Amino acid sequence: MSTSLKLAAASIAVGCLVLALKYAAYYVTGSVALYSDALESVLNVATSVAAFIAVRVSITPPDANHPYGHQTAEYISAIAEGVLILLAAMAIFYAAYQGILRPRPLEAPLKGLLINAAASGINAVWYVVLSRAGRRLRSPALTADAKHLWTDVITSAGVIIGVALVWLTDEPILDPVIAALVAVNILWTGWILMRSSIGGLMDEVVPEATLVKIREIISAHAEGALEVHALRTRQAGPAIFIDFHLVVPGEMTVSKSHMLCDRIEAALRKEISDLMISIHVEPDEKAKHPGGVPVVDWPIKA
Repeated sequence: MSTSLKLAAASIAVGCLVLALKYAAYYVTGSVALYSDALESVLNVATSVAAFIAVRVSITPPDANHPYGHQTAEYISAIAEGVLILLAAMAIFYAAYQGILRPRPLEAPLKGLLINAAASGINAVWYVVLSRAGRRLRSPALTADAKHLWTDVITSAGVIIGVALVWLTDEPILDPVIAALVAVNILWTGWILMRSSIGGLMDEVVPEATLVKIREIISAHAEGALEVHALRTRQAGPAIFIDFHLVVPGEMTVSKSHMLCDRIEAALRKEISDLMISIHVEPDEKAKHPGGVPVVDWPIKA
């Protein structure tokens, strides 16, 4: 089992534990805000399951119907998580509305706050683990799950503040009002998550820092070529796709041009993992700047 899959499976177990604690906090207090927080944790479990399925599908080797692999499944999972976050926000708004219409005093608020704080602490620790792993493994599903957990941590912080204020001021109306304010933050996070995942499905270019690194590596290992142009990149989950045109002297043999391409590919794979590279070799008459004019996109280092 891969690291990504193990983390996705562990997220389900963590989500179930946190859900149980948050529901217990709601049960002992009757707080609308704590109920909303528990409801959001139900979606955490659902999104963790979605992330697990997506990661499992994404690591499936390429086949006849999917020759480029299944990495895009992670983006679909991230979009599904964004939708679930939006649904959670709507559910919280509804619960807050009902609480405003019929405010009720809290029962055992201190006990509920302590239980909820413990659940939030678990979520915060697991968020750090998933966030770091998502960046290291370039996994949209794990990153989306981490962002969802961070939303839950923020939600819980707002809920704890709300319940504490209700307890200290004896103003039950503050409970649903603060829950509604926290739901606004959830809506924003859901939109950001969906926007980044849609970008992946639309074949956005790799981040600027990665693109600069790719250019530098090609330039440093393309000695013997005349020009590099038409560089294109895209990212699908952990996989990065690169293709470009490599102009070589017309008299260069097929064998030598092939060795040149192998040298560039080996250098790229050494520095960047999970690459799929396609190099189109062209003779010198295909150069964008013939007649000794410098290379087009960037200089090749001699």
